[in-house]
Amino acid sequence: MAPLDGITILDLTHVLAGPFASMTLQDLGARVIKVERPGVGDDTRAFPPFVDGESAYFATLNAGKQSIALDLKAEADRAIFERLLSRADVLIENFRPGAMDRLGYGWAALHARLPRLVYAAVSGFGQTGPEALKPAYDMVVQARGGVMSITGESNGPPVRVGASIGDIAAGMFLTQGILAALYQREKTGEGALVDVAMLDSQLAIQEHSVAITTATGTAPGRTGARHPTITPFATYRASDGFVVIAAGNDAMFARLCDALGLKLADDPRFATNAARCQHHALLKRLLEAVTLGETVSHWIAVLEGAGLPTARVQDMAEVLRDPQILARNMVLPITPRPGGPALTATGNPIKISSLKEAAARPPAPALDGDRQAILDWLAG
Repeated sequence: MAPLDGITILDLTHVLAGPFASMTLQDLGARVIKVERPGVGDDTRAFPPFVDGESAYFATLNAGKQSIALDLKAEADRAIFERLLSRADVLIENFRPGAMDRLGYGWAALHARLPRLVYAAVSGFGQTGPEALKPAYDMVVQARGGVMSITGESNGPPVRVGASIGDIAAGMFLTQGILAALYQREKTGEGALVDVAMLDSQLAIQEHSVAITTATGTAPGRTGARHPTITPFATYRASDGFVVIAAGNDAMFARLCDALGLKLADDPRFATNAARCQHHALLKRLLEAVTLGETVSHWIAVLEGAGLPTARVQDMAEVLRDPQILARNMVLPITPRPGGPALTATGNPIKISSLKEAAARPPAPALDGDRQAILDWLAG
């Protein structure tokens, strides 16, 4: 059995945070029924790139889910939705606060009728607070939550993190909240409201920024690839690219100096991490005077030989060929529907001994493509 076998999730979300959460829950064995807008569906169905007319973006997030298109303002579709609710364990939505209440499907109304239902809501600013009704996207919360203020080079403008961490972090916290609520239900018999804000999630992932600001009274700025409180912990130039050097303590720094042939470990400017952070610019110049003399591959071999964490900076094409990634079953083909395109998705990063590894992901659903199968299930 997969851990969530027997759990049915009604997923009313679109784009990223909610679908990412339901994808994770599906990877753990839950059945996900995607309730979409008739004629349009999830916004990401229209997101490029396209392969034979199908969105690769949509497919990677929604592979294996089922789709039914329902207009929750239409009487006949509401009747179907009511039947789905009676069979569901979890409802996930990402509308602005109040939207589901106006439809008659808010937390209070549903909890009174269906006390075992776990109700999970993800939104830009949460269900409470003076700005709960404001719209938000990933970049909005990266900016508002401080992430952009620490991302980019010190002499450059603030930069959005390349991965959509505004959505992804919220999706991860939403998944955790849903799992906790399901576990609690086993003990109490009652579901709960899980309220996750994208903005809250951005603050929650900034451990060093919060520590620096509260301890010193000064907000940290942008430091490029360099860690603000550990040195050396950054990318360094080799003759043909960049190599990561991450010496997280004094013993590692001493081994790094030996590996590079430098006598710096006892230098008072570099003998402690605090001193190295104070003199990080000088230390970078001294290290790069050595690393520029050889290739990335050379330094990877040297640093790994010294037992130091290191890596080359890979682009995504290289990542998808990485033997460690492949050995962990993290690149999976999506089984195409008859006549559909062959696409690729990521694997499940949560490895559980009782959970069988998939060799491929099922195809993403066509809009409303599972209506009859879902209706048959409801009638059974």
